[in-house]
Amino acid sequence: MYISRREFIAGAGAAGFAAAGFGDSPVNFTRLEPGRKMRHAGIGLGVMGNGDVGSIASHPKAEIVALCDVDASALARAGRRFPKARRYTDWRELFEKEKDLDSVTVSTPDHSHAEITLAAMRRGIHVYCQKPLCHDVAECRLVAEEAAKCKVVTQLGTHLAAFGGDRLTVEYLRKGIIGAVKKIYMCSNRSTAMPYRLEGPRPVQGVPPPKDLNWNLWLGNAPERPYAPGIYHPRKWRSWLDFGTGWSGDIGCHIFDAVWKGMNLGNAAPRTIQAEVQESWRNSPARRADTWPQADHITWTFDGVPASDGKPFTMEWFDGAYYPSEDGQAIVREAGLKAIPEEAALVFGTEGALLLPHGKVPYLLPKAKFASVKNRKIPLQSHYHNFLNACLGGEMCKSSFPAIGPMTEAILLGTVAIRCPGEVLRWDTEKLCFPDNAAATAMLRRTYRKY
Repeated sequence: MYISRREFIAGAGAAGFAAAGFGDSPVNFTRLEPGRKMRHAGIGLGVMGNGDVGSIASHPKAEIVALCDVDASALARAGRRFPKARRYTDWRELFEKEKDLDSVTVSTPDHSHAEITLAAMRRGIHVYCQKPLCHDVAECRLVAEEAAKCKVVTQLGTHLAAFGGDRLTVEYLRKGIIGAVKKIYMCSNRSTAMPYRLEGPRPVQGVPPPKDLNWNLWLGNAPERPYAPGIYHPRKWRSWLDFGTGWSGDIGCHIFDAVWKGMNLGNAAPRTIQAEVQESWRNSPARRADTWPQADHITWTFDGVPASDGKPFTMEWFDGAYYPSEDGQAIVREAGLKAIPEEAALVFGTEGALLLPHGKVPYLLPKAKFASVKNRKIPLQSHYHNFLNACLGGEMCKSSFPAIGPMTEAILLGTVAIRCPGEVLRWDTEKLCFPDNAAATAMLRRTYRKY
């Protein structure tokens, strides 16, 4: 029997901040009997979910045995692709009936990632979860800890981490080719993102949801609200505080990934975070209460690490109407590009700079100084296949939840700074709070789930 959504929410409390377990942990690998394949379920079957399931299915030792989505149309589309897979609307029913699952993909809106992921891991199921892993910092810390405790294989859906450009960037930064890192710019000003952003606020009056959509299950344990066409499901949910994490939360994980790994930041935590946002959003209480801004600039300061020669450094994020300043523009001109790539990371070192356009190969700059360094060809890999190979006892995932959890936390701390524009938030990662700002600390616990 399944409790109703109202009963579930009535018993829900704020997620606790458990101590992080980010170290290596033994893993319970999947052992396949002769002739058997990995039994996999896809939860969430929208654009990303369909891609995730298809990529998993391309592995020779994977079998899609179950599919789940609250939208009957999406479920039917996926079902035509995998006709032998059993279909579910409620992920809780899937877990109850599919007793022998080996792995799942969690490709739902951000607000439901943690709940589904925790349920899977606690059943001993390996999990591939779409970025940004979780909706809230509290969830992120808990999910990373539980992944290590449950001894399952996990992978964050930063699939470009397996591409040659990202892997070369990691290699160059670890070798220290551009010297000690001084600062990093990261940007995402993708023009195709604009249709997914909203000016808000939410409509007061709702309408009945489409017959194919189970709206209550889609909401999960986020605050109840009426359905409204075209602004939540299937794509614009990222714009809403309750469901998404804004553009920095979504794309940030992609752009941060190679830099974080290349600098071996590991468990690093920012000392301070500060954000600038578009004035029209900042000056609208109604919009700030419901939606993310369409443009923001976030700055994190970090204590020194070996990759920065022990000196403090900054990481800055730009999206919407914000772009890297003149030194960033100069790097782009040096690379021979007409404009800053829509999505990129720019790393400034004591001996030069590195520019990584998203999904492409990196530039080492100045060109003349690094003329002898040729981008070598990197053998093609699949982030999804890496996940399944690890489940079967192969090399461990580079984007496992315990390994990548601190990076995701830093990104999500940026989403708190967005909601406190202009304020310098000092972060205490041990006590998990902003010691000087009770309101910002409260935002860390703005979660609707009981775990």
